[in-house]
Amino acid sequence: MTTTDTILEKLHENAKPDAVDGMKKYGITPSESLGVSIPILRSIAKDTGKDHELALALWEIDLRETRILASMVDVPSKVTTEQMDRWARDFDYWEICDQCCMNLFEKTSLARDRAFEWSGKQEEFVKREGFVMMARLAVSDKQAPDEAFLAFFPVIEREAVDGRNMVKKAVNWALRQIGKRSLYLNNRATECAERIGKIDSKSARWIASDALRELRSEKVLERLNRKVARNH
Repeated sequence: MTTTDTILEKLHENAKPDAVDGMKKYGITPSESLGVSIPILRSIAKDTGKDHELALALWEIDLRETRILASMVDVPSKVTTEQMDRWARDFDYWEICDQCCMNLFEKTSLARDRAFEWSGKQEEFVKREGFVMMARLAVSDKQAPDEAFLAFFPVIEREAVDGRNMVKKAVNWALRQIGKRSLYLNNRATECAERIGKIDSKSARWIASDALRELRSEKVLERLNRKVARNH
């Protein structure tokens, strides 16, 4: 049975203190970090296997590596709304926010509900998580109909005025990823971006111009048109 002590032992064996300063350059600024790389964390998580109780215990250790591992070894079907909200309140830099979403939150049945809920919060990284979730669902939720993503556009438009860097980047990411899912959503995302571009806000104008640059790019439109052709 894997315990937090055995996990911590493995983490210290793979610690790279010199990497911590390098992470700071990219905005990875946890209160405590051993500098262990994501590939090594994935390897440890694979060896550990899924374990909900272990994940909860790992999260309580306020260390970058144990919290990322918690998101990797947790069992999506056992995650509750309360747990998601509790973890989200602990987010204080972008990496843990994004890792939790990609490794765990987007795989739960609660993902869409939390995306809407968190997008309206004031806390910077809780709000970011809402839009990261939207972006990730646009990529990973293959079975969802395009119409399921339409409700995200008013939320994206509403929050486009938030000038905080980690929020506006996530809002932009959500808009672009939804718009790259299909030709239909590309048209809807383009219309949304055009509306956002008319808002009297520096953040909104940046989100709109950056998103439109990609949504209207030849590369994206060619791929989406090929997808339409394959489906007919």
